Order: sequence, then C-alpha cells, then structure tokens
Amino acid sequence: MDQINIQFTLFSAFYSPLISTMTGGFLKDEGLEYNWSIAKAGVSALGQLENGSAHVVQSALSQGFKTLEEGKEPFCVHFAQVNEMDGFFLTGREPCSDFNWDNLKGADVLVHHGEQPMAMFKYACHKENIDISAINIINAGNASEMDIAFRNGQGMYIHQQGPAPQQLQFEGVGYIVAQLGGIIGPCGFSSLAATSDWLETDMATAFLRAYKKTRLYLIETPASEIAAAEAELFPSVDLEVLSNCIETYQKLGCWTPHIDITHSAFESTLDIFEYNNLIKTRHSYDSVCRSIL
Repeated sequence: MDQINIQFTLFSAFYSPLISTMTGGFLKDEGLEYNWSIAKAGVSALGQLENGSAHVVQSALSQGFKTLEEGKEPFCVHFAQVNEMDGFFLTGREPCSDFNWDNLKGADVLVHHGEQPMAMFKYACHKENIDISAINIINAGNASEMDIAFRNGQGMYIHQQGPAPQQLQFEGVGYIVAQLGGIIGPCGFSSLAATSDWLETDMATAFLRAYKKTRLYLIETPASEIAAAEAELFPSVDLEVLSNCIETYQKLGCWTPHIDITHSAFESTLDIFEYNNLIKTRHSYDSVCRSIL
C-alpha cells in the first residue's frame, strides 16, 4: 500500500471528516496506509506541504488570504471543505437556558486568540449587536491552557471547540450556553490543502474517493458508532462526551454531503475577514481554491 502523510493544524472531533478517513477504514479501502501528525505550536502545517513531508493538511482559507496579503502567491490550493460552519461554543459557569449575548457585557470571557477563532468570535458579536469593547476578553493562552485556566476559576465564560466544552459540562465544571455556528452561518471555516501537482496523482484520486465516502458516513452513521471508532485518538475524552460532540456537529450542519468549497462559503469567509480588517482585498476564489468536481 502507498502511504499518505496527513497533518492537522488543530486536532479535535470538529475535524472528523478527515479523522474518520482513517478510523472509518476508508483510506485502507482505497489502498492507502496513513501516517498522521499535528503541527507543532507556532509552525504552519502548510510548510509540510512545501517541504514534501505531508500530502494533505487540514488548514483554513484564511491561510491563503494571509499569503496573498503579503504579496505572495500561495504554493498550495484549498481543494475541499472540512467544516462549513464555525465549531466553537461558549460555556458558562452556570446553566442558562435563556442565554442572551448581552450577558457577555462586562463579563470576563476567555476567548481563543487564534486569528480565525478570534475573527469569528468578533463577527458573532457583531451579528448579535454586541460591542466587542463591552466584553472583558482574556487571553489565557492556547486551547489547553485556556481549559486549565477556566477549571482553575478564571473567567465567567470560555470560547472553545468541541469536545472540550462537552467535557467541561460532563464533569459539571461548566455549561454550554451558545454555539457560534448558527449565528455566523455557513462559511469556509476549515479546509483541506495540497499542492496542485499532488492533486494530479493517483494517490490524490484515491484519497478523494475515500473522503467523499467519509462525509456520507458522518451524515448517515450514529454519532455513537463514529465516536467508538475515533475513541483511541481521544484517550482523555469520555466516550459519551465524544459521541455528544459529534452528534452536535452533525445537527449543526458542519459536515455537508458535498466536499467542494462553495463560492458562497468562500464569499462569506471574505465578509468575516473584511469586517475584522484582516484583508485589504476581496481575493478571487481561484487564487485560493481549486474545484475538483
């Protein structure tokens, strides 16, 4: 079997469309052995494409925007979506069935300070007519450090990707009060990237067959079954928590049957980054993406 090398920028159940190509057996069904890794802190996964150590990486359209804003041409293309919705949650210290975003005014909120998560959080506040300056936004470090800080009593709310908030709720440490995806709406949140040359190979063709089957599997299969297959990759997450997280993402509509990055999702992402003053130009679809249909 040929070996395909995959790298994740971040690793969570949110990226199950790529994770389940491995745990669901779809890559092996296509004659591909796999090796996977997670990018080191401060190191872009896209660099692994450039040096040839990875064939496919989980990334985001914003990485293409960043390169173009620097006046450079991207050396890779984003060829398939992973998630078409934001996958972050707000978790509070107390249960709140009637949460209103006005509750964040004056509150200490631990917000993920990665460029895209922060941009999405600010855009969600904009959609909810909340002045971001009215929130006491706290930078508690990376995702793991944020989780520890909240557990140690810092902040009234925390902004996290699943399954971290589901784990907090399972342990009674916090309670999920809001999902950002439904507020922001469909967008090109996360994507798969590769070089144009690799996309012409037989390995790429086999990978795409596996990926298409995986997306249907994620829609049609009970979350408990998907979670059981992925469980070994999440040793610190309770199986019930992982299943709950996956079911939430299924219901939210993050994982659609189509694998292409749609033009409308691309334009929505431009809207979000333009609102945050992170781009000066509304870059063309073809400068970042490649349609594989």
